[in-house]
Amino acid sequence: MLRRTIIRTRESAMRTDAAEPIRLADYRPPDYLIETVDLDVSLHAKSTRVKALLRIAPNPAGRAGAPLVLDGDELVCTQVKLDGATLDAAEVATPAALTIARPPQRPFSLEIETRLEPSANTKLMGLYLSNGVYCTQCEAEGFRRITYFLDRPDVLSVYTTRIEAAKADAPVLLGNGNLIAAGDAALASRHFAVWHDPHPKPCYLFAMVGGDLAALKDRFVTASGREVELGVYVEQGKQRAAHYAMDALKRSMRWDERVFGREYDLDVFNIVAVSDFNMGAMENKGLNIFNDKYVLALPETATDADYAAIEAIIAHEYFHNWTGNRITCRDWFQLCLKEGLTVFRDQEFSSDERSRPVKRIADVRTLRAQQFPEDAGPLAHNVRPTSYREINNFYTSTVYEKGAEVVRMLKALIGETAFRKGMDLYFERCDGTAATVEDFLACFAETSGRDLAQFKLWYEQAGTPLVTARTAYDAAARTFTLDLSQTVPPTPGQPTKAAPVTPVRLGLIGAAGDLPLASADASAQECASGLFELASPARRIVFTGVAERPVASLLRGFSAPVRLETDQSEEDLLVQLSRDSDSFNRWQAAQTFVTRLLIRSTAAIRAGELALEDARLREAFERVLTGALRANAPDFASAAQIVSLPSEADIAREVGSDVDPDAIFLARKATRAALGSGLAPILGELHDALAVKGAYSPDAASAGRRALRNAALDLLVAGDHEEGGERASLQFRRADNMTDQLAALAALCQTPGHAREQALESFLRAHGGEPLVVDKWLALQATIPEEETLARLQRLTAHHVFSWTNPNRVRALIGGFATGNATQFHRADGAGYRMLAEAVLRLDRTNPQIASRLTTAFRSWRAMEPQRRAAARAALVSIADAQGLSKDVADIVTRSLADEQG
Repeated sequence: MLRRTIIRTRESAMRTDAAEPIRLADYRPPDYLIETVDLDVSLHAKSTRVKALLRIAPNPAGRAGAPLVLDGDELVCTQVKLDGATLDAAEVATPAALTIARPPQRPFSLEIETRLEPSANTKLMGLYLSNGVYCTQCEAEGFRRITYFLDRPDVLSVYTTRIEAAKADAPVLLGNGNLIAAGDAALASRHFAVWHDPHPKPCYLFAMVGGDLAALKDRFVTASGREVELGVYVEQGKQRAAHYAMDALKRSMRWDERVFGREYDLDVFNIVAVSDFNMGAMENKGLNIFNDKYVLALPETATDADYAAIEAIIAHEYFHNWTGNRITCRDWFQLCLKEGLTVFRDQEFSSDERSRPVKRIADVRTLRAQQFPEDAGPLAHNVRPTSYREINNFYTSTVYEKGAEVVRMLKALIGETAFRKGMDLYFERCDGTAATVEDFLACFAETSGRDLAQFKLWYEQAGTPLVTARTAYDAAARTFTLDLSQTVPPTPGQPTKAAPVTPVRLGLIGAAGDLPLASADASAQECASGLFELASPARRIVFTGVAERPVASLLRGFSAPVRLETDQSEEDLLVQLSRDSDSFNRWQAAQTFVTRLLIRSTAAIRAGELALEDARLREAFERVLTGALRANAPDFASAAQIVSLPSEADIAREVGSDVDPDAIFLARKATRAALGSGLAPILGELHDALAVKGAYSPDAASAGRRALRNAALDLLVAGDHEEGGERASLQFRRADNMTDQLAALAALCQTPGHAREQALESFLRAHGGEPLVVDKWLALQATIPEEETLARLQRLTAHHVFSWTNPNRVRALIGGFATGNATQFHRADGAGYRMLAEAVLRLDRTNPQIASRLTTAFRSWRAMEPQRRAAARAALVSIADAQGLSKDVADIVTRSLADEQG
């Protein structure tokens, strides 16, 4: 699942104490197994009837004679039968559990009937209605909102689902697996469909859909010659916007065959796009359900970033068919085993389909923006947690993005051949099982011959390691000494850490490029590959035969998810920017140079002085831009990344403590203005020259061209609001695609005045009927860094295009403000914090998952300067003191307010 329950001492019991943690150490196998599930679902908006026939058997690995306790959540039970004998539903069932005190100690059947009200389900978990479409979301604990069940991922069952509905309301009926029967129901106005999934799966992968949907159909022929019917189902009239998703699906299927040897295993694969969804998408077996944001795309409604996200997320959910479905996780503590691994796979797919260097930069930007702050604050947790109170709060960047980085390090350390053999062995050995991290690592230990016990620390320790590098050159001895050290900071519950195995890919840059590596302190393999292992707190490597003072290029390709502190000078960074053979480190050199400048400038502003400038930065950027414009084979996308300054959040993260967001904003604003003014001639030339002619295409080359052109526009507006604004206004009016129009509107939003408001009104008139485009309109206004923005937000929450019940609208406006507008969210008077607290409490009554995710915007509150820190704490306390708080929000607030780390 793209974010985007678990084993407890008595897993199937209701959680009555939200403060009681669930621990990995308490895992035990289920006492009973459910071999088959036959569901008969009669859909009705107000009263859906669900009949479940469960064939249950005692688990030989469980406790003999234990009671059977099935999970429920707000269920209404109308009938229960044990081996055909009717039980008193009032005695055995509550809304939260169904208990059979003395079940037979042999295989038996249990028939359960429940009643649901999909139209009233605002939590969007279980069965609910989205714009008239019946759909389900069962990960992590949604199936228990449909029927009573052993709602845990290590109970694998074969499902057969009969779905019945009114023909007029739901002419399309979809389920997991293959369609085996369909026809008219007893009432002529209703019909049915029966779906059977032959592959045992946990209940979180159950799905069904019923609605008036349009279908885009295609087919795919697997490597072995089987034909698979493909379908992308969307709301009526939106079929044209589904073609790119279908193309991405077919490319994903072929790539997984080629790169991982994985074929699809059913006769059909369906995707359904819905407009109300808490996550990005869900990998239900054979029936993926998507937030329509990650399916629908047309040039006039979707940006290049949208197209890239659709491609990646379609791939992510499809890849789950093997890493998540065929092999699932034993318990929710192993969530990284399916999510981190699958993120790694979708990142590799996107890298192959697009630009690998640019994709790597984008992924690291995301990791640093989302996961590094998580690791540095009160919400820090291991890639594989050891305890939790609410599993919905652990669909985090640590599990997903850092989990992917751990897999990437594993591949780097053991080599591509051993990694592929390890994956093959994992698929062979664990197919059809609920696996653990230990099962996964054992496969790679076997194929590589390595002991991975120390590497496993990456799964077991929270916190972002700090790698420190110190260098010394001895011209007489022709040696270059590199001293590396690593520490892992304390995090909640983990005051002390051991040194992990950290892969450090490096090179030495001379006047003519990379120098050969030779050292008696390293293996021949390390020197040949450039990949060195830091497996202890410190390591010294003395390189010999170094004829000139080199510049060390460290952590190439971002070979480990660490913070790097070096003794490089600004001149060294400029050498890297111009001569480093590693494209990631060329970008990183620019980021580091600008970050240092902005930190110094922020300090100057706080001291009452003027913002600082550095002519070397302007000259370096001019060389990058000129090179991109004049090159025979230009890499526009990489140039766009280089000249895009670190964000305010990036600078705040590097400042670390006593953060003043206003000073950071002013420092960054001044630097952008100086660059825009000083580089105006080349920026204007680029903006004119890079206009894409002809029909829009989302391919990587065209997207890179637009990215650099719009980066130039952004700096031009920052440097000269009047002249740059005229360019932006002209581009806004003439743009024939959403990428260029939205970039122009974003540039115009930098400056208050009539031009901005007129453009915003024009944009809404043109796109007000497209909810996903409206989200962009809302998000842009939420991030305007002006004091009036809070009042603007209040007006927008009352606007007819906004809805508190739609997660996309809420994420765009409220989430956009809290995560993308540092100066106003972190206002010194606390008004931004209070606004978010009020929004969280409002949402918690109807959709706790969305409310809890918004609450994580407070994760870095301890890093603020004292006045803001006090205001943020007061807002968190106001949430914590509210009556009837959900487990989801209570968990986040409790951890955020924890007084001590370690």
